[in-house]
Amino acid sequence: MHSDPFFRRDNLSVFNADFLTTDCVEPASVDLIVTSPPYNVEIDYGSYDDQSSYSSYLDFTRKWLGRALEVLKDDGRMCLNIPLDKNKGGQQSVYADIVSIAKEVGLRYHSTVIWNEQNISRRTAWGSWLSASAPFVIAPVEMIAILYRDSWKKTSGSRKSDIDRQEFMDWTNGVWTFPGESKKRIGHPAPFPVELPRRCIKLFTYVGDAVLDPFMGSGSTLIASAETGRNGVGIEIDPNYCEIAAKRLSGAIEPNEHNSE
Repeated sequence: MHSDPFFRRDNLSVFNADFLTTDCVEPASVDLIVTSPPYNVEIDYGSYDDQSSYSSYLDFTRKWLGRALEVLKDDGRMCLNIPLDKNKGGQQSVYADIVSIAKEVGLRYHSTVIWNEQNISRRTAWGSWLSASAPFVIAPVEMIAILYRDSWKKTSGSRKSDIDRQEFMDWTNGVWTFPGESKKRIGHPAPFPVELPRRCIKLFTYVGDAVLDPFMGSGSTLIASAETGRNGVGIEIDPNYCEIAAKRLSGAIEPNEHNSE
């Protein structure tokens, strides 16, 4: 028996569940995972404790990446949005550590997109100001690690791509520049903009493919799935964020339905 969806409309399903234990996604059924997991940087996510020790966070990462491997098709891919590094509570090479764990659990590495978020206003710490004693170097970028299960060449699916020539040329350049999303506008502490999953979905999947976000948050991946004609599944442990996502998805779908009439 699968969990009942919190929200379902057309080709979209939201589950209020824990990705590590839920049975709502069949093994080897997903074409693309697009997600931004909890960052372990003391963000208040509601139901998730984002203040565990770094070693506990890496253990959690190992568990969920192993689960991700199980649900991906043989030619399934993953776009994993993670920080380059972490400064709160000690310097940590988050991106390098997570990519290493991904390879340990059996995922294969393809490439990395650097998302130039252009958000340098968050800068609060310089370490030793104007001194070589202990300066902090902080890059205002995030990483999107591109991983896959067994075969990079995609053989399953409709074979129908909806990416245009300019998009393909721009997005295969591995530095993407677009702004982040407003926490206040969305009502989630770390939303990513719909543009991020939209690019990943159009670049790495065919129309009609199955896209999963195991840490759905406010639902950006599912909005991008709806807009591009993919089958979107979102899993989110916090019921409040499921509610936010359901409202965003209802608002995103209804105008599209109206426009298509």
